[in-house]
Amino acid sequence: MASTTCWRCLSRTTDHIPALVRSSPFTSLTAASTAPFTTSAHLYQKVKAKVTTPTKGRPMKGTGLPKRGERKTFSPKKKKAVNAAKGRPPAPGERKALRKRIVLSNTNALEVRDMQDLTAETMIDMRLRGQVIGIPGPVVDRLRALEAFKVSQGWGLFRRPGTLVRRETVEYGRMFEQTSGESAGKVVRRVLVGEKGSGKSMMVLQAMAMALIKGWVVISIPDAIDLTKGYTEYGPLPNTQPTQYVQRNYMSNLLSQIQRANAPVLSELQISHKHTLPIPLQSNISLDRLADLGARDPDIAWPIFQALWTELTTPATKDVKRPPIMMAIDSLSHAMQTTAYMSTNFKPIHAHDLALIAHFITYLSGTATLPNGGLVLTALSECNRPRVPSLDLALSQLEARAQSSEIPQRDPFTLYDERVLESVKGVQVQRLPGLTKEEARGLMEYYAKSGVLRHTVSERLVSEKWTMAGGGVVGELERAAIRMSI
Repeated sequence: MASTTCWRCLSRTTDHIPALVRSSPFTSLTAASTAPFTTSAHLYQKVKAKVTTPTKGRPMKGTGLPKRGERKTFSPKKKKAVNAAKGRPPAPGERKALRKRIVLSNTNALEVRDMQDLTAETMIDMRLRGQVIGIPGPVVDRLRALEAFKVSQGWGLFRRPGTLVRRETVEYGRMFEQTSGESAGKVVRRVLVGEKGSGKSMMVLQAMAMALIKGWVVISIPDAIDLTKGYTEYGPLPNTQPTQYVQRNYMSNLLSQIQRANAPVLSELQISHKHTLPIPLQSNISLDRLADLGARDPDIAWPIFQALWTELTTPATKDVKRPPIMMAIDSLSHAMQTTAYMSTNFKPIHAHDLALIAHFITYLSGTATLPNGGLVLTALSECNRPRVPSLDLALSQLEARAQSSEIPQRDPFTLYDERVLESVKGVQVQRLPGLTKEEARGLMEYYAKSGVLRHTVSERLVSEKWTMAGGGVVGELERAAIRMSI
């Protein structure tokens, strides 16, 4: 049952209570006896005394109130910075060089002693189909100068660079043999297509290696995205209509690649024309020295390249020897659209208005030809390929004509670029299929001999990995056989 006397009544003072009532046994509670029950009245009296007697010009203690005319805001405490080890910041281009660093040898891998080298004889031998042959050391250095090796191709897993001999490899070898012999002067224009990881970039590398072995001059653009994404300096070329733009620093780097990769061939050739250049030239200067002059000075790189190209495309005679030329470009899709560069009217520049890309497109489309024969080889990279409807339509039509099937028609709701459609007119489209089971077995045996595949290469294992690789896709086969186990 609740008490009729509340605690607040007990906490009040007893001065107003009559003496008779105070002397009652029920009300004889002293101050000491009331302390355990509550102290709120005493605390309230102290706080009230502090509030009611503020000091003028000073904040009132215990109230948390700011000074007069002052605004108080919440300011959280900042965390102290952790003392990190301060090192040297990376130099310009150092991180890009580390990202593109390619290791072509692994001393921990086993050496395959029975592996043959790529030569003029082995490149046309159909009996080597399904085997991995090594790339000679001098050719490796020249391919490295051309930036033919890719970071994603797994070169660092093996003792030395090697490549698989496919049916298409032998076909390219025989084509190089015929162009250098009985079919001299023939020009082949080809575009490699296929799904991601099918070996298009590797096929371009094999073709460049064969061309270097046969004594051809190889000029390569490793990735067309470097020319179109605004990475390099550019400027307009005078006296060009429509206006073309040249990338001087890239041209200087390209001349350096040409000079280092083709030095054995260019050092034996001398100039045979008189050229109007910003610098004087000797009458008997070699083409190797001419390319080196352009590589040293970006301001004269484009005129030097034009002079070098004029010398290389001079028809060969008994007195003047000129080799065939191979032109290669990877990631062709980036060279078939507008770029990240802007004109003086602040409009996007088309890739065909860049001088170097326009030079390659001239020979890819067949507008100009190579008098001494050669090969114009391009590949479509599926890793970072932009969507170019004009290029897709043109290649699908060319592929349908080659197979005598129904030709795809234009989509009426899609805008097509006529310059792109004309640039690949008459080009051969080669679609790279997956490896056969015999070729996949030879590749897996090479993995086992190198020590990266620790399984017995049996028919069951080959069929399993070949199926997991989507029917012999080279990139997926390497992933299923090696990288998944690592």
